[in-house]
Amino acid sequence: MDFFSFNFEEFLQYFLGAIGLAFLVVLILQIIRWVFSGRRYYRHQVFLVRLPKEKPADDKKESSSQQLKEEIAKGETIFAAVGGLKAQRGFESWLYGRNDQFSFEVVASHNRISFYVVAPKDEARYLEQQIHAHYPEAVIEEVEDYNSFSLQGQIAAAYLRTSKDFLFPIKTYQKMEVDPMNSLVNILSKLGKDESVAIQYTVRSARAAWHAKVRRTVAKIHQKNSVKDGLRAASSLGSLLSFAGDFWVSPKKEQTAANQEVASAPKKLSAVEEEMVKAIEEKNLKAGLDVNLRIIACAKNREQANVYLENLGSAFSEYSNFSYGNVFSRPDKKHSDRTVKDFIYRYFRGRYGFLLNSEELASVFHFPLKTTETPNIVWLTAKIAPAPNNIPNEGITLGENVYRGVKQDIRMKRPDRRRHTYIIGKSGTGKSVLLANMAIQDIQNGEGVCVLDPHGDLIADILDRLPPERAEDVIIFSPGDLERPLSLNLLDYDPRYPEQKSFVINEMIGIFDKLYDLKATGGPMFEQYMRNAMLLIMDDPESGSTLMEIPKVLADENFRRLKLSRCKNQTVVDFWRKEAEKAGGEAALANIVPYITSKLTSFISNDMMRSIIGQQKSAFNLREVMDRQKILLIDLPKGLVGEMNAYLLGMILVGKILMAALSRTDMPSEQRKDFYLYIDEFQNFTTNSICQILSEARKYALNLVIAHQYIGQLSKGQNTEIKDAVFGNVGTMVTFKIGSEDAEFLVKEFAPVFNEYDLINIDKGTAYIKLLVDNSATRPFSLKTAWPLLGVKRPGLAEKVRSLSRLKYGQDVRLVEAEISRRSGLGTK
Repeated sequence: MDFFSFNFEEFLQYFLGAIGLAFLVVLILQIIRWVFSGRRYYRHQVFLVRLPKEKPADDKKESSSQQLKEEIAKGETIFAAVGGLKAQRGFESWLYGRNDQFSFEVVASHNRISFYVVAPKDEARYLEQQIHAHYPEAVIEEVEDYNSFSLQGQIAAAYLRTSKDFLFPIKTYQKMEVDPMNSLVNILSKLGKDESVAIQYTVRSARAAWHAKVRRTVAKIHQKNSVKDGLRAASSLGSLLSFAGDFWVSPKKEQTAANQEVASAPKKLSAVEEEMVKAIEEKNLKAGLDVNLRIIACAKNREQANVYLENLGSAFSEYSNFSYGNVFSRPDKKHSDRTVKDFIYRYFRGRYGFLLNSEELASVFHFPLKTTETPNIVWLTAKIAPAPNNIPNEGITLGENVYRGVKQDIRMKRPDRRRHTYIIGKSGTGKSVLLANMAIQDIQNGEGVCVLDPHGDLIADILDRLPPERAEDVIIFSPGDLERPLSLNLLDYDPRYPEQKSFVINEMIGIFDKLYDLKATGGPMFEQYMRNAMLLIMDDPESGSTLMEIPKVLADENFRRLKLSRCKNQTVVDFWRKEAEKAGGEAALANIVPYITSKLTSFISNDMMRSIIGQQKSAFNLREVMDRQKILLIDLPKGLVGEMNAYLLGMILVGKILMAALSRTDMPSEQRKDFYLYIDEFQNFTTNSICQILSEARKYALNLVIAHQYIGQLSKGQNTEIKDAVFGNVGTMVTFKIGSEDAEFLVKEFAPVFNEYDLINIDKGTAYIKLLVDNSATRPFSLKTAWPLLGVKRPGLAEKVRSLSRLKYGQDVRLVEAEISRRSGLGTK
C-alpha cells in the first residue's frame, strides 16, 4: 500500500511538473510571438483606382435592382480571387504574423473621395489583373502612399467588427434594392475644410478550416435540432464538456436518459432557425476572408472626429441581419494610437479580426457604380483605350499610349501624313503642344515646314529648340517687326504660270468676301469692279501691282489711263473705257469707288501693313521655300498685328502656298519633296481654297496639319463646304477635350470605343486619335502628348535666328516708304 501510494504521488508530481513546464514554454513562446508579431516588414504598393463615370440617359436614370447587383458582383469576384489564395503557413508566419494581406480603402480628403487598393509587392500584379479582368475600363495608377491627416487636426480611430460568431452572415447586397455603400460614401462627401475620413478593410485569405467548422456546426444543429445547442456542442469547450459528461455519467443514468429521450416527442427546428441554418450554409459556399475594419477621422477637435466615427458606425447598421444573422458592433475606440499605427502600416490585428465571405465583403466595399451620384468621387473622367497592334515603328512621334501600365510610342509614317491631320480641342487642352512636337521633329529631320501661328507662343517654342545647323533655312515672317519688314505682295504671281493670275484674283475676292461678307453687302458689282481693277494693275507690274494700286486705279483717272495704255487684255480695257467710265446712276464709278476703297483703306493706311503689302517684290518665293525645304514661320499674334490684318495676311499666305504646291506639276512626282503646313486656329486663315488643298494638294506633297477649337468655326450660315471637305478628306483625326455639340458629331467617328461623355471629359494633355496606318483608319485609342516638348532647348538661339532672318529677308522701312512714294507719283501730270 505504501509502495503504491508513493508511486502515485510521484507520478502526480511528475505529471503536474510536466504540465507546468509545458505551460511555461507556451507562455514564453506566446510572449516571444507577442513581441515579434507585427514586426515583419510589409512591402506593399499603393494604387489609386479610377472608374469612368457614365451619366445614364434620361429614360434610364433609375437602374434596375438586377443591374445593380450585377455591377456589385464584379467586386465579389475580386474578393473571391483574393480568398482563393493560399494562406501563409510555417514558423515564420506564426512568429512574425502573416504579411499576405491586401487593403481596400475609401479616403475622403480635400473634398475628394478616392478609392485605393494596397497589395503586397509580390501580389500587386495579380491584384491588378483581377481588377482589370472585371473592370476593363478602370485605370489603376501606382501612387505614393497618401496622408489624409491634417497637422492642425485631432484624430480619432476605431475598429469595427461583427458581434456574433463568424458563422452568422451579415446582410448582403443580394438582399438589398439599393447600393449598400451609398450611406457610407454620403457621409464622406459632407466633410468640412481640413477634415478627412478613411475606411480601411485589411483582408487576407482565411484558412480552409473554417469551412469544416461550419459543416460540423450545421451537422450538430441538425443533430440537436437546436441552433443554440448545436453551436454549444460544436465549440471546442462544448465538445470537451460533452466528452467529460459522457465519461463520468453512469451507465444507469445514461440508460435512463436514453429512455426518457425515446419517450419524449422529437424536437424540430423552428422556421427562424431553419432560415438561420440556410444562411450559414450559404455563407459557407463562398471563399472566406479574414477582415480588419478600421475607421479614421481627422477634424478640428476630438469631439467632431468622434462624431464622424459614430456616424460611420451607424451607417454599418444597414448590414445588420437582426433576424437570423450577424450585426456590427459599435466602434471600438480603445488604443486609438495603436489603431492609427495599424492603419498606416496595414497591420492585420488578429484580435480584431472577423470572417466575411466574398459576397459579404463586396457588400461593405466595392468600387463606385457608374450610376452613383455622390459628389466629390474621384472618377476617371474619360476612358483609356489601348493602341492597336499595327502601330508603325517609324515616322514622327505623336505621343504615347499608356494602358494598364504599358507604354507604347505612337508614330505616324510619311505616306499617311500626306492624307493630312486634323486636330480639334478646347483652348488649353494640348493642341499647341502636339503641333509644336510634330513641327520640331520635322525640322530636326530636315523637312520643309511652314507654321502659321496666331498667338506667337508656338513659334517661340520651335525657335528655342531649333537645331543650329538649320538656322540658315529659317524665314520668320513677323509683321510686328516695324524696322525691317518682310514684303508680301498680295497680287504677286509667277509669270511662267499664267493660270496663277486667275488663282490670285479669285483668292483675293474670296478673302474680302470672308472678311466683309460681300455677298450680303456688295454682291456682283463689287466683284466685277474689284476683279477688273486687279487684272488691270497686274498686267503691268513695272508700274506697280500691289494692293496699294487698287484704290489709285479706281480714283485716279490719270493713273488709270497710264495702266490702260499698257494693258494687253482687251476685255479689261473695254470694261473700263466702255462700261465703268460711262456708267451712270448707282453703277457710276464715282459711287462704286468709295465702297471698294473703304474695304482697303484699313490696310493701306496702316503703317505696319503698308510697309509689308506695299512692296512690289515679295521677300521670299514660296515655291523655292517648298522645293528647298526651308522653314517658314509666320508669326501673326492678333493682339500685336490686329485681327483683320492677321486674317488678311494669313489667308494670303495659305493661298500662295497652295498656289506654289499646284505649280509643282512641272516636276515628276518622285521629285516633289514633302512640305508640312501647320495652321493653328486654321478657320481664320482659310477660304474655300482649303477644300482644294485637302482634296488635291497631297498629290503635290503638301501635307496639312490643321487645328482649331470647335466645329462651328468651319461653317458660315448654311455654307458647310469647308466642314464637309475637312471630314471628308482628312486621314488622321485627333480630338482633345471638346464641347457637347461637337461630341454629338464626333462620337460617330470614335464610337464604339469612346462615347460622348469621354469626348467631353478627357483630361488635359490627353487626346483620342483615329490614326491612319497604311492608308487605313485604325480603331480609336487614347494618346498622351509628350511634355515637356521634344528637342533640346537652346537659350539665346531664338534671338540670333530672328536677327539672321530679318537681315537676310527684311528691308529697311525707310527704303520701303521711299519706293512706295515713288510709285504713288506715277501717272500724275
